[in-house]
Amino acid sequence: MRTSLKALTATASAALLVSGLAACSSGEPTASSTPTAAAATCQNVKSGATSDSVKVAGDFGKTPTVTFGSPLKAKDLERTVVVKGKGAVVKAGSNVDIALAAYNGTTGKELSAQGFDGSATAMLKVDDKAFVPGLVRAVECLPLGSRVVLTGPAGSAVGEQNLSQLNLTDKDSIVFVADLVDLPQTRANGKSVTPPAGFPKVTLDAKTGEPNITIPKADPPKETKIAVLKQGDGETVQSGDTVTVQYKGVLWRNGQMFDSSWSRGTPASFQTTGVVKGFQQALEGQKVGSQVIAIVPPADGYGDKGSGDIKATDTMVFVIDILKTTR
Repeated sequence: MRTSLKALTATASAALLVSGLAACSSGEPTASSTPTAAAATCQNVKSGATSDSVKVAGDFGKTPTVTFGSPLKAKDLERTVVVKGKGAVVKAGSNVDIALAAYNGTTGKELSAQGFDGSATAMLKVDDKAFVPGLVRAVECLPLGSRVVLTGPAGSAVGEQNLSQLNLTDKDSIVFVADLVDLPQTRANGKSVTPPAGFPKVTLDAKTGEPNITIPKADPPKETKIAVLKQGDGETVQSGDTVTVQYKGVLWRNGQMFDSSWSRGTPASFQTTGVVKGFQQALEGQKVGSQVIAIVPPADGYGDKGSGDIKATDTMVFVIDILKTTR
């Protein structure tokens, strides 16, 4: 959700991957956003003296101890596989959960660390148009369980992203250390449940799982209403968890879509406390694998100010696939 994701970015500013390394620098999805095609094959960046010079100690999944001589001089992107896993191979266009540490190679300063020691990992789409090329080059065509180092000039690694937002300049180098943790599910896999009367009708695209939401010819309810469309059997979402979801939001008055992770081609991750109240209520207490529909009136949405295409009087309808939760 657009306003909510702004708030999310503010709370997650220390997480470089989430807040800064998406290839699109607007930070605010729109209803016209469309998926982008990933490269059909991987580019297979090779190792070199620079990436080999970065020493990484510690077990996979644990916070690494990373040492390298600074200033680190990098002329091209180089990738060194520190640990090669034995899991499924991460293919171009797929999503992968990673733990990531990032460093300014010139100063040696850590820019960010996320996803280690059981903390929330970050989902990365292996697509240059979704995330910066350095991260895509780091993880593509490697098996899960791998730990990898990527080095390169900041400009080459970050692409069109604003370097100043990442505390880098075009004279700096950058170092990524990433653990390839999991290939996350991209749609709810729970058992179908018939919702109570009065809820919008939801049909799913057979290929992608994207919902089509048909609003009934009736006035919306005055209070937030939530129903389960698919009952998952995974972990229960608790307040403050970081969740990964697919979601679509439409307006009750005309069925117009105003936001959709499906349209952007990748799930979204955020804390339950970083979204509007009605969306939060739809998440907390539900199990991973569930699909939930929520009817959210203005009082539990954007209030009397609205947001973008959402008027102050608008009731919103969300269909949400709950894919993962981490606390």
